[in-house]
Amino acid sequence: MDQFIDTYLIPGVIMIAQSLLLLVALLLFIAYVLYADRKIWAAVQMRRGPNVVGPWGLFQSFADMLKFVFKEPVIPSASSKVVFLLAPLVSVTLALAAWAVIPVAENWSVASINIGILYVFAISSLEVYGVIMGGWASNSKYAFLGALRSAAQMISYEVSIGFVIITVLLCVGSLNLTDIVLSQQDGFGTKLGLTNSFLDWHWLSLFPMFIIFFISALAETNRPPFDLPEAESELVAGFMVEYGSTPYMMFMLGEYAAIVLMSALTTILFLGGWLPPIDLAPFNWIPGIFWFVGKTAMVFFMISLVKAFVPRYRYDQLMRLGWKVFLPISLFMVFLTALVLQVTGWAA
Repeated sequence: MDQFIDTYLIPGVIMIAQSLLLLVALLLFIAYVLYADRKIWAAVQMRRGPNVVGPWGLFQSFADMLKFVFKEPVIPSASSKVVFLLAPLVSVTLALAAWAVIPVAENWSVASINIGILYVFAISSLEVYGVIMGGWASNSKYAFLGALRSAAQMISYEVSIGFVIITVLLCVGSLNLTDIVLSQQDGFGTKLGLTNSFLDWHWLSLFPMFIIFFISALAETNRPPFDLPEAESELVAGFMVEYGSTPYMMFMLGEYAAIVLMSALTTILFLGGWLPPIDLAPFNWIPGIFWFVGKTAMVFFMISLVKAFVPRYRYDQLMRLGWKVFLPISLFMVFLTALVLQVTGWAA
């Protein structure tokens, strides 16, 4: 009995507690990310944005949540009701499950597995099923067309994201997300005799892939200018057009959890994760989790600005960018990265 408690029960309780802590922190962060998204968009358009509920409108996201929770859910009579209600649950569950392997600081992750990046890639690839289920179950032409667009779009840009990840893995030699961050303690800057700094991070050595990953992340999460699955000017609200109240809120929660996940992945793969910008005092006095959260928020700020001033693509432009521009460039960069690592002997 004592062996069962020490081997299974106590580690299980610890993992559940870590998961709950991560989920609560993540949901609070998403609430204020949504608030920040609206304030940034408002600032670009020279208006005030949310400013009534709470000081400076800080409680607006919680007021919206209560509004959605207390609204009556309306299910179309001709829809497949079980699949219709299951779709947003699948979407939000998968979006939150991917966070299990994200290290927010050194040794700060629910599960530090050796194939962490493959786990994240697999889970994020499955998120399209929630969208397809919602679009099909709604029994609406607009919703179904939005779901088909989303499937084609996410598959197209996952190819580019996969090749970007391969270039990073070639430089690191590990699939573990913690190892990817720690590998950025040594790079261009240290080879020039400088102390560890932002010059060692992968954004500099793999700059074209950093740009491709950032743009592909926008397409993968259906963010403007790639929000074709829910283009309100032509598809009303796309795959979510028949949804309201709590199911709609769950779709939006899953979408923003995926956006924050891609921001965190950008931070881990290219921006040094929890590493300080310069490994000198007073920068290295600050705990790593603050650097991680700050960098993730900075990437989200860039994503939010894109929404504010880049016009929406046509669907043929979206597909052409993914298959005729990003795919050849990312393939060439995989070859070039492998060649440089082999010739210079810098291979991990």
